[in-house]
Amino acid sequence: MQPSNPKPSKNEEEYFARQNAERVQAMRARLDAERAEAERRSHIMRCPRCGGHLKDQLHHHVRIEVCPDCGGTWLDKGELEMLEAVDKSNIRRFMRDVFGVRDE
Repeated sequence: MQPSNPKPSKNEEEYFARQNAERVQAMRARLDAERAEAERRSHIMRCPRCGGHLKDQLHHHVRIEVCPDCGGTWLDKGELEMLEAVDKSNIRRFMRDVFGVRDE
């Protein structure tokens, strides 16, 4: 009978070191992805100017977001084009109501 050698061979050490490094790399990638997603979710319905919670408002059948804290008004992609489709008098009224623009 040969005495057992408790010390792993060099190949075993390299194998386990490589496995550990791959696990650590996979865990880091997963954590980075989770952090990026959490960061992205934290900005949904937040005012880009002050960070306040945006509230939906309906103006001329178009849903826009308004910040009650700073008064900022935000349009999603395509909403400006939808507003342009409204006749000129309604656009002037919308601009006056939302942005405080006066007719000249």
